[in-house]
Amino acid sequence: MNVAIVGYGRMGREIESVLLERGHEVKIRIDDNGSGDTRLFSKQTFANVDGIIEFALAPSILKRIALYAELGTPVIIGTTGWDELIEAAKNLYRDARGALLQGSNFSVGAHIFFRLCGRAAALINSVDEYDTALIEYHHGKKADHPSGTALSAANRILTQLERKTHRLTELPLNSPIPKDGLQVASIRVGSDPGTHEMRIDSKADFITISHQSRSRGGFALGAVRALEWLEGRKGWFEIETYIDSLLEGGKK
Repeated sequence: MNVAIVGYGRMGREIESVLLERGHEVKIRIDDNGSGDTRLFSKQTFANVDGIIEFALAPSILKRIALYAELGTPVIIGTTGWDELIEAAKNLYRDARGALLQGSNFSVGAHIFFRLCGRAAALINSVDEYDTALIEYHHGKKADHPSGTALSAANRILTQLERKTHRLTELPLNSPIPKDGLQVASIRVGSDPGTHEMRIDSKADFITISHQSRSRGGFALGAVRALEWLEGRKGWFEIETYIDSLLEGGKK
């Protein structure tokens, strides 16, 4: 495929390496800091590409997705921090000729982690002496907190653990954490590409389930493989659909 990369930072460069390793060609590289500049984003710009992979900044993302829907070109969106716009974006793809796959994390290992978190949450439903929380670490330059990955893990826990009803991303002042709140703590320091941990704690013992990224390579490989998976498909897809297919022995 001839591929356009939107967002040419560290992640974009990692994606380029994986694309070349898998026999694809990078046709366009765009890094406009999320401005959505119409001089960069037009039908003419993307006229000769077979796929688009975006890991950019959230500003103007709806404008970019509207263009992608018109193009009919397969698109991978790894941009995070725009959850409130997802329903509007889905509407743009109701009658689109092409396909878009959106996700907060394209690492296969991270999705195995999500499933483990959900299973662990279900197991402690009947043993209320165990409490749980999420802690995530990323490099100091990461803009969003909590990360999209942490929020995805939190959602898995909340759907399975009846006594937790909502995420708690900021501590209440001068009062304990409410028992029905799932604390999601974010730490930004150094160069960590991403560490996520579910801690299950009681007076007697504690259990941890963690996913640690060694590099951005796993995220990049997942994004490229997801773009390959989109070939011939139409409509809006979430990353879980692709991961389910992969883990259950579907097209890889």
